[in-house]
Amino acid sequence: MDATAGIGGAEATSPISRSVFARVKAFVALTKPRIIELLLVTTIPTMFVAAHRLPSASLVVLTLTGGALAAGGANALNMVYDRDIDAIMERTKHRPLVTGVVTPAEAIVFALSLEIASFLLLWRTVNLLSAVLAVSATAFYVGVYTMWLKRTSSQNIVIGGAAGAVPVLVGWSAVTGHLGLAPLVLFGIIFLWTPPHFWALAVRYREDYANAKVPMLPAITDIGSVVRQIILYTLALWALSIVLGPVAHLGLAYVVIATVLGGIFFGRAWSLRRDASPKRAMQLFGYSISYLTLLFLAMGVDAVVRHP
Repeated sequence: MDATAGIGGAEATSPISRSVFARVKAFVALTKPRIIELLLVTTIPTMFVAAHRLPSASLVVLTLTGGALAAGGANALNMVYDRDIDAIMERTKHRPLVTGVVTPAEAIVFALSLEIASFLLLWRTVNLLSAVLAVSATAFYVGVYTMWLKRTSSQNIVIGGAAGAVPVLVGWSAVTGHLGLAPLVLFGIIFLWTPPHFWALAVRYREDYANAKVPMLPAITDIGSVVRQIILYTLALWALSIVLGPVAHLGLAYVVIATVLGGIFFGRAWSLRRDASPKRAMQLFGYSISYLTLLFLAMGVDAVVRHP
């Protein structure tokens, strides 16, 4: 009897446990964890470059936590506003606001709570400048990109991509308490990297964007024009990544690595002139992530090794 009751009890609570797990998973999905990971990958090396040594572990953890909270809140608000087009697009139709696992009201409360927590954490434990920068990135991403440019301009990801470049400013200001030329160049690197990175993905999903009436460049113009834009931005990115060396007082090792990584990026972008198929575009998209990770890893290691 006891054994049967135990089994019955487990079976009775199992659906509840699954429901709770599904809800938690859905709220995590609202933050777009993979995008947050990429933002944090750029923040940590930036802090190393700003300090020219290993900053305190507590400062790194607090800055990353505050940055992750702000980015997560921004992504959740983005999903709230975009839930109508997310339901149309194959790539996004399983998001929690589309499936109904989370309601829009719940998502808004969740997102705003993350933003408040981010601001208070960064303000009280890091500095006010970092706190203001983090939440201003959210305001720009949601207000300028999501609510305005995304549905009205083919330059949506170009201008809106500035929000994704702000974490390097947060990381720099967390260490130094101010900004300068070097963090602005770092900002420019992310800014120039975003269009070729995202347009490569948009080539794969151009029909999705067209069906949702989102004027992402690959969905509204010929592929040749898109490839030319990707090449131009990649070339500018390559040059600016090398300029960072002397501006941020990095060594020859960084400059060499930046030159090689940028050359590969440019070569892959150039190859789209011969074959701009979705498969080739996704290969460029995949490399763009590796490029950014390796580039920032190289600058972080260089800064620490040369200035132990």
